Formats: sequence, structure tokens, C-alpha cells
Amino acid sequence: MTPAAVSFQIKEIEDQLDLKLFTRSSRSIQFTPAGAVLFEAAAEALDSLQRAVGRARSVARGTNQLHLSLSARFAANWLLPRLSLLRQACPAFELTFDVTDQLRSFDLDDIDLAVRFGAGQTEGARSHRLFDTRVVAICSKRLLETGVRFEQPRDLFGETLCYMDWKTGDLIWPNWRMWMAEAGIDDFDDSRCIAFSDSGHVVQAVLDGAAIGLADLPMIADDIARGRLVRLFDFSLAVGEDYTYQLVYPEGTRHDPRIVAFREWILAEAERTMLQISGS
Repeated sequence: MTPAAVSFQIKEIEDQLDLKLFTRSSRSIQFTPAGAVLFEAAAEALDSLQRAVGRARSVARGTNQLHLSLSARFAANWLLPRLSLLRQACPAFELTFDVTDQLRSFDLDDIDLAVRFGAGQTEGARSHRLFDTRVVAICSKRLLETGVRFEQPRDLFGETLCYMDWKTGDLIWPNWRMWMAEAGIDDFDDSRCIAFSDSGHVVQAVLDGAAIGLADLPMIADDIARGRLVRLFDFSLAVGEDYTYQLVYPEGTRHDPRIVAFREWILAEAERTMLQISGS
């Protein structure tokens, strides 16, 4: 709408309500006290309507559908390789996925469950810790087949080292300077390290070439088991004491048969992943 059309609509509303809703100047437009009251009420009404639409969509899609929200990293690296197992465990449910890194609302976005990376503190929801998030150094099997050997952390000096550059609040995803410090090395120069915005890019760079990366162990456990990736050295760094992948769902749906079935399956698979990691 043009500014003139907006102004006309505002005047129409004010005439119908017999209220002055805005004060105008040549440079700005602001709510009057009456306008602020109606704005707050309209926002609450629209929010209520959005939640009702979400609930209506949930009712319309029936009780045999399960809508899961998860990040692209978790979907590609962990869930999709196990999708056939999930379908076998939950044959009565039709699974749909919302793959996004955005934080979805259970009410507004018609989501039944979510797998989120965080501390698992969501008001009105239950959460279950899936993994202990540990970051390790990795290289490709192909790189080792060239004859190169990494017997101690200092052997990585001069190599192409990549990592994920990510932080939230005071929490920083482990980088190479932190990893070297954990290894007892305090003279490491990280100026040549390559930062990516996503850990999937780190893993792909390792698989594609001669790069060595830092990656989240639970997300690459299958690649290590298949021999595509090789873990270097036997120590790791924790991302944060509480931060890890969490299964989250509304408190009121904890007894829903769909939620129960999926929860039991993913917790069992997460336990198998941790056993796989402990043996790697």
C-alpha cells in the first residue's frame, strides 16, 4: 500500500471508532494513549488467532501424522541415515519434517516435537538429553593413505585446519586454539585456520580434501564407523556442560502415543550412538 492509502485507512478506522489513534508530525507518527491500548489488544487477538490456526492444522492433519522440527545438521548427519529404522519402529505414523535452524513454536508452527541444540530449558515443555556433545579432531581416511602420520598434536602444525565459528552468549564452540590448549600446547598460531559457519561444511571440507577439522563426535559417529573419517588422538572438548542435542515436546502431549513411540525410539538410538562413540 502507498503512504496515502495507509493514511486513508487510518482515518477510516478513527472515524468508525470516533477515536484519535495517532498523533502525526511531518517527521513521525505515534500512538495516542487510546491507540496504544487498541494496538496491544489487536496484537493479543492476532496472536490468539495464530495459535488457533496452528491447533486447527494439527487437528486437520489427523492423529497418524507426526511433525518433527530439526536442524539441517542433525537431519543430514544423524536422523536421515536412521530413517528406515524410524519408519520400522513407528509404522503407523506418517512422518513429516520441518528442517530449519530457526526456533519453531509448537503452537504457532504446528510442530509436535523438536530436536534442538541447547540447554533444554523451554517453558511448558519437556526435554530429554540425547548426547554428550564432544568435539574431536578428524581427518579423512584418504589423507592417511597418502602416508602422512599424525602421532602428536604438534604434527598438525602447518596443516589446513578448519572449524566451526559459532557462539551464543558466553558459550564458544571449540576452536583450534582451544583444542591445542587442551593438548598442552600454548604457542599455536591460529591465523591460518579456516572458519565455517556450519559444522557440515567442516566435515565436507575434510572429506573433499586434505583439511583436518574439528567436529561434533555424535554427528560423525557413523562416518567414523564406516571408515570415511578418522578420529585423531583420544581426547575431546565439551561444547558446554548443559548444551547438547535435546528432544523437546509440549508438556501436555507427553502421553500422546505418537510422542511416546518416537521418544522411546530416539532415546534408544541415542544410547546406541553413545555406545558406538565409547568404542571408537
